Amino acid sequence: MDKLFDFDLTMRLLGLDFVQTALLAAAVLGLVAGVLGPIIVTRRMSFAVHGTAELAFTGAAAALLLGIGVSYGALAGAVVAALLLGLLGGRESERDSVIGVVLAFGLGLGVLLLWYYPGRAANKFGILVGQIVAVEPTDLTALLIASAVVLVVLALIYRPLWFASVDPVVAAARGVPERLLAPLFAVLIGVGTALGVQIVGALLVMALMVTPAAAAARVTASP
Repeated sequence: MDKLFDFDLTMRLLGLDFVQTALLAAAVLGLVAGVLGPIIVTRRMSFAVHGTAELAFTGAAAALLLGIGVSYGALAGAVVAALLLGLLGGRESERDSVIGVVLAFGLGLGVLLLWYYPGRAANKFGILVGQIVAVEPTDLTALLIASAVVLVVLALIYRPLWFASVDPVVAAARGVPERLLAPLFAVLIGVGTALGVQIVGALLVMALMVTPAAAAARVTASP
């Protein structure tokens, strides 16, 4: 009887619009993170995802303070972070320092903006850990469009990008444009990170983007 009640309750929940929207948003985000993750791990950019998430958090906090869509603020902040990391962290010896500066700046500014926000504390907390049931149909539309753009661009640059990720020295000798691919892939990471801020939050998006790919890399070398 209890199992039958649980099944009926589950079916009623699945019939609700906001539950369907949340599940679809989670599936799309999982697809984008799953495609980007292996390249992030191979290129050793896990720390960069963390820095990008912090500026996405800053953009989301600014959007919350200004009364505009949180997802759009997070997207703007993440793209700015990705461009900074891609342009300023071109040399591997400088990358960690640049990411550390961007991360500290983004976290500090984001906390300051949240302190000025006069609204409910739940909205502030949602930026950090996400509010998947709060995803609106308009947010889902933006999520679908941004995800489609990320997947299409990644499909176009996948082979040279993977080549440069696995063996950058040989790729450079073969003429692969790493200086163009690095900031472009950083922007794709920024968009993917921004998509996850409203769903899983700025603190947990790094786990989503990195952990599954890092675990899979222990099992197989195939992307």
